[in-house]
Amino acid sequence: MKLVTIIGARPQIIKAAALSRAIRNHYSDQIQEIIVHTGQHYDDNMSQVFFDELQIPRPDYNLHVGSASHGVQTARMTEGIEALLIKEQPDFIVLYGDTNSTLAGAVAAAKIHVPIVHIEAGLRSFNKSMPEEINRIVCDHCSTLLFTPTKAGLENLKHEGFPINNGGPYTIDNPKVYHCGDIMYDNSLYFADIAEEKTDIIQRLKLADKPFILATIHRDSNTDHPERLSAIFKALIQLSKECQVVLPLHPRTNKLLKTNLDEALQNQIFNSTNINLIPPVSFLEIIALERHAQLVMTDSGGVQKEAYFFQKPGIILRPETEWVEIVETGNAILANADEGRIMEAWQHFKNNPPTKFPGIFGDGYAAEFMLDKIISCKVL
Repeated sequence: MKLVTIIGARPQIIKAAALSRAIRNHYSDQIQEIIVHTGQHYDDNMSQVFFDELQIPRPDYNLHVGSASHGVQTARMTEGIEALLIKEQPDFIVLYGDTNSTLAGAVAAAKIHVPIVHIEAGLRSFNKSMPEEINRIVCDHCSTLLFTPTKAGLENLKHEGFPINNGGPYTIDNPKVYHCGDIMYDNSLYFADIAEEKTDIIQRLKLADKPFILATIHRDSNTDHPERLSAIFKALIQLSKECQVVLPLHPRTNKLLKTNLDEALQNQIFNSTNINLIPPVSFLEIIALERHAQLVMTDSGGVQKEAYFFQKPGIILRPETEWVEIVETGNAILANADEGRIMEAWQHFKNNPPTKFPGIFGDGYAAEFMLDKIISCKVL
């Protein structure tokens, strides 16, 4: 069986590591995987380093699309992916998550009748102003096999009319939905101890035995709006008076700090001895930081989950989340880009640190489950 895997952004590269590892270890005589990197993330610190440390096979193809507007970027990817699918004639295309690479792969494959496997199906923020929400909805409704990591995702698909207990053969018109657990949980379990051995970031930043907050900010809904970015950084300054803050700077955030924050606020940030601005970190480094942090503050969907995996409370810098379970369990709080709400969330977790983190993301073997179903399924 031939699978074409599409990746283009940091989270997809990391998720692909779990599937590629399972293929290499258990299915190498049954599955040929062809990896296509769209080039959506083109900064080496945001892309190449993940291939190196996660031992992912080098991509067979790289479209080198780079940064552009949503329409231009997606169009270039769609054109390139379509050509590769025609050339390779795979049994399935594997798409992850909700990026423009996901959307382009879904449109290209559906138009020429290549069955789609969507990993992380069914997630909904119910906010269609987010590009990611459009991407994940379109991909779900173009897919033949949908693997949802959570029960909430399964319920979302049921409400949208997807059949749940149907039989094969499976097609885009008769798709199959599986509740499988989270492939990122597979990776977090696998790489947690490796991260402790292979990175010295905790020692390098002199964080050993020191309480610190890990913060990540990258969404354009935060970085591109001065009032939102200012509110987040004002909260970080307040937090830094109580606890050290470590902030790996996404290239977008780094670029917009000097244009979207006033000079006085910039001076406070750059002159603070307790706000540690560092370059983008590798996956193993972010795992180590998450594991040792007192609290995680983020607008990233992946980092929200990783904080939960390592039993850390989370402050979510968005008005909503597709990972509703971590909020429902009381282990994360939606604070949006609101200085007051961020500080309230910090005080809540400081006074009431969570102690129970229910196992809502599977058993750590989601990749094997998916591959078993892909191999055994009947499609037209």
